[in-house]
Amino acid sequence: MGIDPNFERNLERTGEEHDVDVWGPVEPPEKLGVRGTHVAVDFDICLADGACLEDCPVDVFEWVDTPGHPESDRKANPTDEDQCIDCMLCVDVCPVDAIDVDPGRENRI
Repeated sequence: MGIDPNFERNLERTGEEHDVDVWGPVEPPEKLGVRGTHVAVDFDICLADGACLEDCPVDVFEWVDTPGHPESDRKANPTDEDQCIDCMLCVDVCPVDAIDVDPGRENRI
């Protein structure tokens, strides 16, 4: 099962980390929630294969360390989601459907 495309309605915004909105619940290191709003990454299912970092033409993502998480010790954080051009390449290449891009969600809190 991939990221919930309605996470902003189904989860509570719990704060910000690495300049990105965090949607929870968050209980590190096992449960890290969803990061981002316009470009959202479900950290709980992200495998950190790097396809989104490699394919993004505007460098939206950067690695952040997530030591102790059961899926991977790092995640693709949408740090520069404001640069997103809605090409959907990251969505298409994610092997576990951990990424959702929705320009209608931008700046909605």
